[in-house]
Amino acid sequence: QVQLVESGGGAVQAGGSLRLSCVLSGDKYSRYCMAWFRQGPGKEREGVASIDTSDMTTYLATLKGRFTVSRDNAKNTLYLQMNSLKPEDTAMYRCAAVASPSCAITYPGHFTYWGQGTQVTVSS
Repeated sequence: QVQLVESGGGAVQAGGSLRLSCVLSGDKYSRYCMAWFRQGPGKEREGVASIDTSDMTTYLATLKGRFTVSRDNAKNTLYLQMNSLKPEDTAMYRCAAVASPSCAITYPGHFTYWGQGTQVTVSS
């Protein structure tokens, strides 16, 4: 059974940084296209970033280069480096996985597995 477990969230001040991690267990990690989603208070869920099995990445356009997604297949781990954090980045961040070479953050229904999430709170 595939499981995803996130970590690394917390409370930071605006301008700070955090690195989120997501560990996949129960299957061969390298088969999966991975992504990060977030849902802030009173907002709809939105896709943040994805990385496919060839390490091709896509990002939410409004992030403007502040976030970087990466993966370490040897550690079964997905990362999200978040820099220059803003209060509007406050959200529950969840990782998602699908056993496919590619995936799209614009189509969350494509993802089979989801983690429970890690909270990120950015104060001004």
